[in-house]
Order: sequence, then C-alpha cells, then structure tokens
Amino acid sequence: MTSVTRPRLLLVEDDYVTTDYLQQGLEKCGVDVVSVANGNEGSHYALSQPWDVIILDRMLPGLDGLTILMRMRAQGIMTPVLFLTTMDGVPSRVVGLRHGADDYMVKPFALPELVARVQVLLRRSSSFRNTAILNVDDVELNLLTLAVTRNGEKIFLQPQEFKLLEYFMRNAGTILSRQMLLKDVWHMDFPVRTNIVETHVCRLREKLGQDAPPLIHTIRGSGYVMSANLNDIV
Repeated sequence: MTSVTRPRLLLVEDDYVTTDYLQQGLEKCGVDVVSVANGNEGSHYALSQPWDVIILDRMLPGLDGLTILMRMRAQGIMTPVLFLTTMDGVPSRVVGLRHGADDYMVKPFALPELVARVQVLLRRSSSFRNTAILNVDDVELNLLTLAVTRNGEKIFLQPQEFKLLEYFMRNAGTILSRQMLLKDVWHMDFPVRTNIVETHVCRLREKLGQDAPPLIHTIRGSGYVMSANLNDIV
C-alpha cells in the first residue's frame, strides 16, 4: 500500500455557508479540512496541533484572527497562514502581513484563486513538501500541482478520474470492492444501481495507456486492484 499524508488545513471561520463552500472545494483538491467557528477554539487548535496551512478570518467571536496569528508567531509556530476577511483596506492588509501572515484575501473571493493560493502555501510548508507525490510503478500523481504523468508523459484527467486514480494509488496492492469505490470516491453510502464505477475505471485505464503494461486489474467477484505485478496479489 502507498502511504502518503494528505495536507491538513485548519479553517477558522464563523460563517457556516463560507465554511461549507471552502471545505467542499478544498477537499475535492485533496486537502483535509478541520473547521472551527470561534477564535478561542481556533487558537487552541492552531497552537496545539501541527497543520500544513491555516486560513483565518480576521473578525471572529472570542479571539480575533490577528491575535491568533500573533500568538502563533510568538511561540515560534511558522505554519503558513492565509487571512480571509472582509477587511479590505490597505492598512488592514499591511497589519496582517507585518504580523506574520503569508497571504491575504478579501471576501467575496473566487474559489479557484483561493485553492491556487493554498497550493502555493503548501509548497512552502516544510511539513508537507516531501509528501505531496504518489508513485505506483511509472505513474506519478502530484497532489499540489494536480499533475499526473506516466513514464514522464502527461496524462490529462477529469476531476473525478483524478480522485479515482488517487484512491487507487493510496491503496495500491489492496483489492477494492465496487462498494468501497462508490462510498469513498463518490460518497454513495447506500445501495445504488449504476455503472459509474465501471465507466470511470474503463476511461482511466485508457488514459493510462492501452499499449503500456496494465496497472488497474479486475479481480473477478471482488473488485479492482492497482499493482504493477498482479502475481503478488492473487
């Protein structure tokens, strides 16, 4: 099995609509998000656990985001921090950056831009820098750039195909049932009649190269497995 740690992001935001929007968008890009809605709890999480990136609102119930940031930097915690706030004046930006913020975005914001900025901060994060690449045989998947290559050749995947490949690579060598794929990749926890798994596996195999040695194998009656050597599995 391939063992790679997904990046962990702490989101301190008191608007639940924004939190839900961010959480869904970031997790689709391979980032695990833990969210809290007030400054006191946010400070506790920021100071007591390791994170790869932290997103802070400036105005929060309890402690404000700037105080949380100042406490982090005073304790030598250099986790990259992005402020996401309605405080859009130049003085507010300057204060935030001078007190140790790595980036500053103003609401309303575009999710693709925020995701891109988070990816930039992840590249700076020493705790994640060396764990962002999955490899199985000659296939490489980069969780930061979302690039996929096989034997150095770029492979262009749709978002759901990327998620499926990531799941296969994280569980390389393990037989994955159809129900496991439906639950963990498509988040379908209930019985459903659909050929969505079979269709996406077929497309993924085609994009990985029909002329190259197969890596995704069908195990009759059990499911699928990703492996360069099927003899090691069956």
